Amino acid sequence: HSQVVESGGGLVQPGGSLRLSCAASGDTLDYPTVAWFRQAPGKEREGVACISSTDVSSYYTDSLKGRFTISRDYATNRVHLQINSLKPEDTAVYYCAAEGFTAYCSLVATSYHHWGQGTEVTVSS
Repeated sequence: HSQVVESGGGLVQPGGSLRLSCAASGDTLDYPTVAWFRQAPGKEREGVACISSTDVSSYYTDSLKGRFTISRDYATNRVHLQINSLKPEDTAVYYCAAEGFTAYCSLVATSYHHWGQGTEVTVSS
């Protein structure tokens, strides 16, 4: 049984920062490739960032480069998404997705079989 759990969402003022965390566990997720996706109200889900199992590969959606940073904490076995200079348009439900060991990561949603329930981020003054 595999499980993916996100945490760290909340209400933030524009210009603020937030760190989301993803914990992936289960038989096939010892060294998972992890990606973050988001879905804003009324919009389609979009990929944000991903990191491969060995951290060799990380990838960001072009429009989000510079404000988003994905990283892995081996001590806690969590993958974090640091978001800086938050904008109202960053308001969305952020989902963590995980897959078993892969050398490279992808922001194609169908590449991932394990998904969390999402954590809500609201950017508003």
